[in-house]
Amino acid sequence: MGKSRNARRGRGGEAVTQTVDGGVAELIPDRDRDRSWTLLIDGAPQSHVDLDDPGHLGFEYQRRIGHVIDLVAPPGRPIHAVHLGGGALTLARYVAATRPRSTQQVVERDAPLVQFVRRELPWDPNARVRVRSADARAGLARVPDGWADLVVADVFSGARTPAHLTSTEFLDDVRRALRPDGVYAANLADGPPLAHLRGQIATAAARFAHLALVADPTVLRGRRFGNAVLVASDAALAIPELTRRAASDPHPGRVEHGRALRDFTGGASPVTDADAVASPAPPASAFG
Repeated sequence: MGKSRNARRGRGGEAVTQTVDGGVAELIPDRDRDRSWTLLIDGAPQSHVDLDDPGHLGFEYQRRIGHVIDLVAPPGRPIHAVHLGGGALTLARYVAATRPRSTQQVVERDAPLVQFVRRELPWDPNARVRVRSADARAGLARVPDGWADLVVADVFSGARTPAHLTSTEFLDDVRRALRPDGVYAANLADGPPLAHLRGQIATAAARFAHLALVADPTVLRGRRFGNAVLVASDAALAIPELTRRAASDPHPGRVEHGRALRDFTGGASPVTDADAVASPAPPASAFG
């Protein structure tokens, strides 16, 4: 599978495309930042990478996960992180840049996509990042018990989260891989009536003692399709600091937790492997 280049140019260079297992992968140069690129799969934006400044997170949901990463451990302290879903390795690059000597495992099923990103957007060879081409749940099963300070789930197939990554059984394996005070962060996507999001909160509440949800208020009110970041841990979360960071973001987010978050579920039941379904497909206008 070869690459092809077209005439669209920006400060980063030319756009690059390649067919991968998930469809057509395209890297579009950022017109405002040198050596910065947006990865799209079949036209759906997946990741943004700044090769000169991997600490820069351009996507709203990635900045919110970045806030979670920053609160997992004191600044600069290395962590053990597992990333389910690789994309352009934006968040793994962020951890490596902000917490040198961190050890990270990235599980990305799409091997041709990994090869494409490795060739076009190479990461620091000194970073302790191991990329495994495998299904996210199968890759998670290979993580040793209690190894991870952080597990990030950002897995989409055809712009939908696969059903087997939405269940209590999946979260049982997340908890197994986490240290007792470890943190799980998941990028979720939903729109009105938010049935998927409510079910995912109920599922996490059945397995973790502490939860928080970070999202644009319009998404939480069910006014549009969008991303929400679910944060879960058996240890208390730094809610005041997470709230402050989310509120001061260029696209301010709201943090729900405690009783308000329980009420938000509206009585939704936890999802199991037996009844799990993929997240809803985004409307055609979502990436317009």
